[in-house]
Amino acid sequence: MDPDLLEQSLELITTSLEDDKAEDLVVINLAGRASFADKMVIATGLADRQIAAMAQHIERKLRDIGIKRVLVEGANGSDWVLLDTGDIVVHLFKPEARALYGLEKMWGAELDESNEDGVTRL
Repeated sequence: MDPDLLEQSLELITTSLEDDKAEDLVVINLAGRASFADKMVIATGLADRQIAAMAQHIERKLRDIGIKRVLVEGANGSDWVLLDTGDIVVHLFKPEARALYGLEKMWGAELDESNEDGVTRL
């Protein structure tokens, strides 16, 4: 993905999540650390309907800027919805599932030898 489109997509995703009242929004920089994506976005929703709506809004807004191939998993009433744009992976969790999977710990500073953990809390 073009770096400008990547940043535009990331801004669109985080703004959409903020507008939908997502909680504890985190962006993790995966560049040079993972081959499957450059950025990971993690957010919490309080109910299945909120999480499903957040996923639908992101998918629609990405389509509007020309990103047509977004893989969505778990959108039918689960505790965790995944959106994969290719370069950005978005995880939308209920609080209990987020605590259980601990993705911030998995991709955070504990596993990174540098001082920069690549985690940005919004």
